[in-house]
This record gives sequence, structure tokens and C-alpha cells, in this order.
Amino acid sequence: MNFINKLSAAWTTNNSLLCVGLDPDLARFPAQLAKEPEAIFLFCKEIIDATADLACSFKPQIAYFAALGAEGQLERICAYARQHYPHIPLILDAKRGDIGATARQYAREAFDRYGADAVTLNPYMGFDSVEPYMEWTDRGAIVLCRTSNPGGSDLQFLMADGKPLYQHVARMVAEKWNTNGQCALVVGATFPDELAQVRAIVGEMPLLVPGVGAQGGDVEATVRSGRTASGAGMMINSSRAILYATAQGSEDFAAAARRVATETRDAINLYR
Repeated sequence: MNFINKLSAAWTTNNSLLCVGLDPDLARFPAQLAKEPEAIFLFCKEIIDATADLACSFKPQIAYFAALGAEGQLERICAYARQHYPHIPLILDAKRGDIGATARQYAREAFDRYGADAVTLNPYMGFDSVEPYMEWTDRGAIVLCRTSNPGGSDLQFLMADGKPLYQHVARMVAEKWNTNGQCALVVGATFPDELAQVRAIVGEMPLLVPGVGAQGGDVEATVRSGRTASGAGMMINSSRAILYATAQGSEDFAAAARRVATETRDAINLYR
């Protein structure tokens, strides 16, 4: 099963557009867990187990692992997710952007080493920086388009032929790059008007939508702007709000994560 088919099945099976981001920060771990040698693996494992029936995808952010030399724990958590929840797509958030042989090595890292179903990519260097990932025809290439950070406007809103650059990226990916039907786009929840513009350009193409939760994106505006006619089409990511939910009473971190993930999934579904 390829990435797009797996994602479509997860939307239906779990009745969810929620993507759970895995951004492990030792400084925010429970004190008793942070002392464990395999703390990152154990933390992410508990989050995955607590939310697997609520999510349409999991998205580990590679920087949170690599900064601590914990790539081995990332390999283990990816293997754990593939073994126990093979029906949930695994997205490596790496935002790679290089060309030729180097891009091919990054693709091997994402798809062979970590076994990801998809990887996020930076299109600044053009199609030859994305093409090597498409050699894995069953995997997904998720291209940055309109990002959720304020500084994204520095380049993404530059006008070219009367249209902002992010719209050119959306059209280029949809009409020229997506020859194998394996592409998706990153479009932030913090810009619902632009999200609607991208949806109009790309049709049914999946969108990875960061920015709800800790970044403050409005759930209703996000869903109404980005959903497809069938009420799907999005992976709406929440990371910190779920991972580091405030525990209630004796609630542990995994139970708190499940509570917030449930609330987020249900809030999204109100507007599908």
C-alpha cells in the first residue's frame, strides 16, 4: 500500500484528520522519565500507544532526535510504530532540500533507515531536489508551500507574474511534479485564507497542516478552508499541545496526551 492509500484508509478507519507530532524535549519530560537512558524512545512509545486510535499519521521531527545524538532511538520508535501500527502513516519531518546524489542519500535516510512513509521537503532548489525521493514510488513527498511561521512571508508572499510565490509552488507541484500521485503540500493553519487558495489550486491533494495547538491556529477556520469535498484531505498536526499537556490531578503524561488528542480530533471533526 502506498502513502496516499494508507493515509486515505487512516482518515476513514480512525475517523480522524489529526497528525500527532513527535517533538521530544527532555527539558519537558516528567522528572522520573528524563533520567532513563532510553527516555526519548520510552516517551514517544507511550505517546504513540496513547493516541494511535485517534491519529491519521505520526510525524517525528528529526531535529529533536539528532540534536541529542538520539538517531538510534528515532530508528527504534519508527520501527515500533511500523510494527504495532502499520496502518498509520509515518512522516519524517526533515525539510530536506538538496540536489542529485546528496538528495538521494537523504531519501535513503528517510525511507530505508527510518522506514518513513513520507518526508517533508524544501522546494527552493527546484525539481531535481525532489525527484530522487520519487524513486520510492510507494512513499510520499510533502513539499513546503505556505508555512505557518511568520517569517514564511519573507519569500512565500513575493509576487511573480501577479501571483504570490506559494501559489506558484502549489500549482507546480500539483501540475508538474506529482506525476506518480505521491505528493502533498505543507500549508500552515495560521493562514486559513491562503490554505483555501491552495486547496482551490491542488484539488484533492493531501495537505499537511501545522499550526493548531501551541501555534494558535483556529481549528474551525482551518478545517473549513482546507477540507476536500469528502471532508478529508488534511493531516492537521499538533505536537507540543499534545505531548506536554497539563496533567489533571494524578493523570500521567500519556493519559494527558490522549485527553488532548481526543479533544483535538473531536474539534476537527465538528467542521468536516
